[in-house]
Amino acid sequence: MASHWVRRSLLGVISLLLASNALAQETPTVKVVNGTYSGIYSAEFSQDQFLGIPFVQPPLGDLRLQNPQPLNTSWDGVRPATSYGPSCFGLNQSEGASEDCLNLNIVRPAGLSKDAGLAVAVWIYGGGFSSGSNSQPTYNLSNFVQQSQEMGTPVIAVSVNYRLHCWGYMWSNEIKDEGVANLGFKDQRLALHWIQENIGAFGGDPLKVTIFGESAGGNSVGTQLIAYGGRDDKLFRAAISQSGAPSTYYRYQTADDWQPFYDAIVNATGCQGAQNTLACLRTVDTDTLYEIFNDNDVVPARTSIYSQAGPKFVQVIDGDFIEESATVQLAKGKFVHVPYILGGNKDESTTFAARGVNTTQDFLDLVIGPWEVSENATSILAALYPDIPGIGSQK
Repeated sequence: MASHWVRRSLLGVISLLLASNALAQETPTVKVVNGTYSGIYSAEFSQDQFLGIPFVQPPLGDLRLQNPQPLNTSWDGVRPATSYGPSCFGLNQSEGASEDCLNLNIVRPAGLSKDAGLAVAVWIYGGGFSSGSNSQPTYNLSNFVQQSQEMGTPVIAVSVNYRLHCWGYMWSNEIKDEGVANLGFKDQRLALHWIQENIGAFGGDPLKVTIFGESAGGNSVGTQLIAYGGRDDKLFRAAISQSGAPSTYYRYQTADDWQPFYDAIVNATGCQGAQNTLACLRTVDTDTLYEIFNDNDVVPARTSIYSQAGPKFVQVIDGDFIEESATVQLAKGKFVHVPYILGGNKDESTTFAARGVNTTQDFLDLVIGPWEVSENATSILAALYPDIPGIGSQK
């Protein structure tokens, strides 16, 4: 009798454990503002992952080369968010890419309730504003979240895509007049707005968002600090730039600087006779436009950071998203006043360093040329970095 009771008790415990394990591995679902998504459960990391979630309207057709637009549709039922979305087209980057690429990924500890209130870390990848994707294995956020779990301070991590290369950073007088510059940065901005509206449903606290990025991603973080004259839209409470900063290492390109490249693109697409060349570019076949953007005779690619050929894909002063140069805005206090960490590696630019610079004049010629630095700024640099090898870190 006793043994029968023990067997029944053990079976009951086993059943409860199996039921609990099955519950933990159920497909996670989250209801956001526009509808419901299902994600995937990772038993290896004890995490839920929601992948490839669109955060704006697809930048297709009339929305190509336009400011990103918030989502304006909803749906019934459940949509899968179980695989990475497309990457954005870039410099010789087309595999797995699409114009409809503005999506984000969310990784969280498994089984969170929507009132968990975890801090949120938003990752912005680098790649010279010409390459990169939130689906790159390098930027898988599972290990990042796992480490936060092991430390006893679990977080939710989000990675966002943004338009690259000519798709996101083209510049000209036509673009200036239409107010559609700095599109890649604006994509990031709307992703942050989406996160504010929806991250609570995943168990995150919208008041505890930190943005962080590396290289071009680090510059992107800094750019969000100075956007719209440093206007604080309460999108993040802290920021981290790794090997990046709000300022750029180039002189800001004017619309006139970029104009020859824009005109070459217009001519190559056959849009030169159009009354509105931007509107015409929005009608060009995607594959054709990709080939033209990557045609070195039309848009010369910079083979190194010292190359003087080709346009630059960086922030531009459009009088709206970027009102003044970053250094001027910082000096005026026109930036979002939140805790900010900037980091770099010792001699991290050594791999980019030019060879054969043996005299101060060689140095000055190098800096004034591709970097387009003023003579006054160059003389200050020469004083700060004199030709005394013994005081350098590379001996």
